[in-house]
Amino acid sequence: MEQEQKGRPRGGEVMGAVALILALALALAGTWHRTGTARAVSAGAVLDVGRSESEMLRLSGEVSRTVIPLGRAVGIKMFTDGVMVVGISEIETGSGAVSPASDCGLREGDIITHINDVQVDSIEQVRSLLQTLAGAPMSIRALRGDKQIQTTASAVCSADDGVYRLGAWIRDSMAGIGTMTFYDPQSGVFGALGHGVNDVDTSLLVPLESGSIMYAQVTDVKKGTSGDPGELHGAFEVERDLGELYANTPSGIFGVLGDESLVGTAQPMEVASRREVKVGEATILSNIAGETVEEYTVEITHVYPAGNGDTRSLMLKVTDERLLSATGGIVQGMSGSPIIQNGKLVGAVTHVLINDPTQGYGILAENMLSEAAAEAQAQAS
Repeated sequence: MEQEQKGRPRGGEVMGAVALILALALALAGTWHRTGTARAVSAGAVLDVGRSESEMLRLSGEVSRTVIPLGRAVGIKMFTDGVMVVGISEIETGSGAVSPASDCGLREGDIITHINDVQVDSIEQVRSLLQTLAGAPMSIRALRGDKQIQTTASAVCSADDGVYRLGAWIRDSMAGIGTMTFYDPQSGVFGALGHGVNDVDTSLLVPLESGSIMYAQVTDVKKGTSGDPGELHGAFEVERDLGELYANTPSGIFGVLGDESLVGTAQPMEVASRREVKVGEATILSNIAGETVEEYTVEITHVYPAGNGDTRSLMLKVTDERLLSATGGIVQGMSGSPIIQNGKLVGAVTHVLINDPTQGYGILAENMLSEAAAEAQAQAS
């Protein structure tokens, strides 16, 4: 759930669409694990071979305009494509403090993809290579935005523990709880969150190598107040994967559902176009306790013109006294909650106003479906 100051949807933002993100990192300047709520929390799918013809349709790029709105909380785990540099630091050596990462030009936000000719995508792999090279010069390939960079560095031996280190804090995975927006039974595609998962330190979109959603339950709620956004707390079953992620985009995360137990008896609903979304009464589907999804009343107070920002297509205000009493309004972890108006799925909750948790922003459902179809088509091609 993103949080921002009331008014125009810019400035003072704290993105937190996935409640209680656990951002696991290891600093190659010293072992370091940390957890925290991601500022933008809010991932390509690895599919089994030998699927039937009907199953192959799941990544054909065809996403129906009639989908099942869900509002169900799920666990989300993601593994990065490469390792992300989330910080630069110095290493104490016998001859003083040095930082090979800084000296070779690495920056926070760079994605290291190769060391010499070896493709890397885990902290353990990088650490092992550094020990094997034992300070020998190495070529590092990385992505910086859309550009590929290449540099040369030599790890140094830490005076503290004798381990070779580069002086870069890196991250290769993260996990948390978020809300599923829709499921398309025809293609098997689902969408969640309504905006992307961004790294807690760099605020950059996390590059996805693989990921999945897991069964989860909401255990309690920290109620939101003015200036102090609330959040859902929950637990998820790490070994119970329900579907595979294939994309982490600014418009949400998307994947293919393998276990339809979350769908239950929910019925398909038509997706509204932008011109059909009106100022006025609407409802949202949210899971704020256990595994129960309930419908709550809201009011759409503004519909922004196209181009205003994919994740801020409309503004809404919570009017349901039950939800206000339980959560104070919109809290972290509710991102992705479907917005329904006149019997159609019109969007998903994406932001909360930091000084007024009763109000927030939403993305249009048609924007999420367009992104889901485009990413699915890219995977299929």
